[in-house]
Amino acid sequence: MQPVALNRLNLGHLPSPVWVPRFDPAHVAPGIVHLGLGGFHRAHMARYTHDLMELRPDALAWGIVGAGLMPADRRMRESLAPQDNLYTLVERDATNETVTVIGSLADVVFAGDSSAGLLETIAQPDIRIISLTVTEHGYCLNRSTKQLDPDHALIRQDLVHPEQPSSAIGIVVEAYRRRRDVGLLPFTALSCDNIQHNGTILRQAVLALAGLRDPTLADWIANNGCFPSTMVDRITPVTTEQDIAALAATHGIIDRWPVFCEPFTQWVIEDRFIAGRPMWEAVGAQFVDDVAPYEFMKLRLLNASHLAVAGLGRLAGYVTIDQAMADPLIARYMAALMDRETGPTLPAIPGIDLPGYKTTLIDRFANPAIRDTVERVNSDAPLNVLVDPIRDRLRTGEPVALLALALAAWLRRVRGDDEQGQPIDIRHPLADQLRVKAIEGGPDPRPLLRIEQLFGSSGTDARLVEPVGHWLALLYAKGSRATLTEASGTLGF
Repeated sequence: MQPVALNRLNLGHLPSPVWVPRFDPAHVAPGIVHLGLGGFHRAHMARYTHDLMELRPDALAWGIVGAGLMPADRRMRESLAPQDNLYTLVERDATNETVTVIGSLADVVFAGDSSAGLLETIAQPDIRIISLTVTEHGYCLNRSTKQLDPDHALIRQDLVHPEQPSSAIGIVVEAYRRRRDVGLLPFTALSCDNIQHNGTILRQAVLALAGLRDPTLADWIANNGCFPSTMVDRITPVTTEQDIAALAATHGIIDRWPVFCEPFTQWVIEDRFIAGRPMWEAVGAQFVDDVAPYEFMKLRLLNASHLAVAGLGRLAGYVTIDQAMADPLIARYMAALMDRETGPTLPAIPGIDLPGYKTTLIDRFANPAIRDTVERVNSDAPLNVLVDPIRDRLRTGEPVALLALALAAWLRRVRGDDEQGQPIDIRHPLADQLRVKAIEGGPDPRPLLRIEQLFGSSGTDARLVEPVGHWLALLYAKGSRATLTEASGTLGF
C-alpha cells in the first residue's frame, strides 16, 4: 500500500476503513478560537464539533481556529497547514481502532512570537467562543491561592505591553477590550482544562488582570462576559514518531501530526453562552446547570489516581500507565485510594454509578493500546489533584495515609533522578526550587512541604507531615517496590 499525503484533494484516495468527513472541509467557517491547540483538544472538543458538522450543515459555521501560544507550538502550524488543517484521529482499545480524518479546524495560527494576528482573528464578529486548554500552568496562578499571580513573568510582561499580550489570560483580556471598544458583542470564554471550577478560575484571573490594567474594563467584562465551567475527559497520550510511522504503514496515511486516544470520551458543560453555541448535545456532550459535581468526581477519582499511579509507576521503573497498572500492587493501591480516601470526599452526583465509574477508570488506565506515559501524566497533572483531597480530609479529621504515599512519590520524583540514579526531567514552574529542596531534605519532606505556594498551611500539619515522612523515608531507604509491598501489608490493599 502506497501511503497518501493527507489533504483535501486526497480525501477520496484514502484507503478503507478510514472515515473521511461527510461534509466539505473547505466550507468550514471560523466561529471558535481555541487557545492551546494540543492533542487533547483535537481528540475532544474538535472531535465533538466534527461529529456535529456531519450531522448538521449549520454547524459548519462553528469551525475552530486553533492557536499555539508556546514556542514549541510552531510545529503544529507547520504540520497542519500543508494538510489543509486536517488530521487523523485514531481511537483505540486493546482489540480495535477507529481511524477518522477530522475536518473541524478552520485554521491554525502560531502566536508564540506575537499575538497580533491571533487578536485580529478573535476580533472578527463571527468568533463567538474562545476556548482554552492551556493546563493549569497557563492560567498564571498562585498555586496555593489559585488566584492570578501578579508577579508571574508573563503577567508582568502583559501589564507592560497590554495590547501585545503573551499569556492566555492576557489574550482573553485584550480580546474583550477590543470587543468593547468597537461595540461588538462579547464572546463566551470556555475553559476546557482539568481545573476544579475552571470557568470560575478563568473568570477570576481575567478580571484580576483586567483590573490591574483598567478597573472600568474589569467592570465591563464582569457585566458582559461569560465563563461557563466544563468537565472534560479523554486519555490522550503524546503522539510519537513511531505512531506517525505506524499510521502510514497500517492505514496508508501520511499525517505529520495525528492524534491517538482511547474510545472513552466525556464532556459536561454549563449551559451559559452569550452569542449562541454549537448543539454539542446532539453528539454526546451533556449540558447541565452546574458542572461542579461532575468535575469534582473526575478530579478526585481520575486525575488524582492518574498522578498517584504515574508517580509510583515512574519510581518503580515503568514507562507507561498500562505497564504500571499491570502491577497488582499498583492496581490494588489505586482501587483502595478511590474507595477509602478520594471517593469519600465526593458529594452525590446525579446519574452516576460511582462503583461502575471507578471500575471503568481501572480498565481505561490498563488499556495497553494507549501507552500513555507516566512522564506525560507526571508533567501535565497539577499537584493540586492530590493536595485538594488531602486538605478536605484533614479538615474533617480523616486519615490520609494513601494520599500521603502518592505525595511522597511525587516529592521523591522531583529530586530529578530515579532509584538507579538516572535523570528525571522535571517540568514544573518551580522545578529548580523543588530539586534544591528535595536534595536538602532527602527523606525528610519538610523542606518541600514548606513551599507555601504549593501546600499552604497543610504543609506544616503534622497529620500530613508524619505519614508523608514515613513513606518518603521508605522510598529512599528501600525503594518503591519494597515501599509498595509494606504499604500493601500495613494498609491492607
